[in-house]
Amino acid sequence: MNSTLKSFIEGMPKAELHLHIEGSFEPELMFAIAQRNQVKTKFDSVEAVKEAYQFNNLQDFLDIYYEGARVLLTEQDFFDLTWAYVERIHAQNVIHTEIFFDPQTHTDRGVDFGVVISGISRALAQAEQKYGITSRIIMCFLRHLDESEAEKTLAQALAYKDRIYGVGLDSSELGHPPSKFKNVFAKAIEEGFVTVAHAGEEGPAEYIWEALDLLHISRLDHGNRSKDDPKLMARLAAEKMALTVCPLSNLKLCVVDDLKAHPLRFLMENNLKVTINSDDPAYFGGYMNENYIAITEALELNRTELKQLAQNAFEACFVDEGRKREMLAQLEAYFAENAF
Repeated sequence: MNSTLKSFIEGMPKAELHLHIEGSFEPELMFAIAQRNQVKTKFDSVEAVKEAYQFNNLQDFLDIYYEGARVLLTEQDFFDLTWAYVERIHAQNVIHTEIFFDPQTHTDRGVDFGVVISGISRALAQAEQKYGITSRIIMCFLRHLDESEAEKTLAQALAYKDRIYGVGLDSSELGHPPSKFKNVFAKAIEEGFVTVAHAGEEGPAEYIWEALDLLHISRLDHGNRSKDDPKLMARLAAEKMALTVCPLSNLKLCVVDDLKAHPLRFLMENNLKVTINSDDPAYFGGYMNENYIAITEALELNRTELKQLAQNAFEACFVDEGRKREMLAQLEAYFAENAF
C-alpha cells in the first residue's frame, strides 16, 4: 500500500461499533495491574504474556482472555483498562465508540457489577470531556452459560440503566444459538435496552435469522455467514441492518484463511451495511487503523468503498440524529479536503 493511502486511512474520522473492552487488555497493562493487585498469574514477565497472546485457535484465545480478566478487581482497574483503549483510539481518529463488556466474567469472580460499570463509564465520560469522543456501553451475556445466569445479570444491570444502552450476546457461538436467550432478550427490550448479538461468525446463517426474529436485534455483530443465504442477504439489505465486521479477528480465529478471501466486498456488493471494527485488538493484532489498512490492502478497496464503510458506521451508531449529522459532516469535510 502506498504511504498516501495509508496516511489517508489513518487520518479518516471513524466510529467503532464492535469492541470488547476486556479484549483491549495489552500485555504491559495486564502485567502491571496483576502486580498492583498482587494477583498471581501464570506469567512471570510482560514477554511471557506477549508470547501467550500468540494463540492458535478460539479456545486458546478464550483461555488467555479469561486469565487476563482475572487480574481486574477494582474500579481503578476498569478505569485504567478503558482509558488505555481511549488513548489508542484517540490517536487513530476514532470519534465515537460503542463498547461491549462482559459482567459475568467479573461477577462470577466476586467483583461487584457496580465496580465494573463505574470504572468503564468514568473513563468514557472523561474521553468525551477531554477528546470529544462520544460513546455507548453495551452489556453482553456469555452464551456458553445458561439463560438463567443471563437473567440474573440483567437484574443486576437495572440499577445502572442510565449508563448501559444495550445488551448483546457473545462468547462461543457454536452450539449456543440465539434462541437459547429469547426470554432474557424479551425482558431486556421491555426494560428499554436496545439489542444486538454476535451471529454468523463461526455459527451458520440460521443463527442470524434467529437473532433477527427472536432477539429483535438492531444491529448484527459479525454476520459473515449471511453470504451463504441470498434470502437473508436480501432481508438484511432491505432492513438496512448494519453488520459489525472484524477483519483481523476473522483472520486470527480462522473464520477466513486469508483476508483476500474475506466476504466484506461481496457483502457490500449485495448492498449490506458493512462496518469495520477491531473486536479484541490486543489479541488480534490491531485496532481500527490496522483493520482498515489490512482489509483495504487485501481487497484493494478504493476511496468510495472506504467512505461507504466509514459512513455506514456513523449511520449505525446508537446516538441522536444531531450527533450523527455532526460526524457525517466531519467525514464529508475530510474527504473533500484530502483528494488525491
